Amino acid sequence: MLLKVLRAKIHQATITQAEVDYVGSITIDRDLLDATGIVPGECVLVADLTDGARFETYVMEGDRGSGTIRINGAAARLVDVRDRIIIMAFAYVEPAEAGKLKPTVVLVDENNKVNRTL
Repeated sequence: MLLKVLRAKIHQATITQAEVDYVGSITIDRDLLDATGIVPGECVLVADLTDGARFETYVMEGDRGSGTIRINGAAARLVDVRDRIIIMAFAYVEPAEAGKLKPTVVLVDENNKVNRTL
């Protein structure tokens, strides 16, 4: 049996763009991907702190240092620019590993720059 556990999180990022007419995904600044270990193509869960919407999508790499958090495709209808969100990535691990896995949590400022890593 495998357990699905949190492995990485970007906490309180600000949505900079929402583009319905785009191939669906979330575009994230490369600096934030590096800080968390989240990789392009990876499935993530997005939770909107403003209205409670939650959805899964896959990651696309944004320009390094841009602060970009862009919601693309159908999910763009679930959010508004300037909403604060949490982006979560998970791993499937054996139960013995689950208690040992320490997720990387990156707190960001209002410009989506790394403020602190837990």
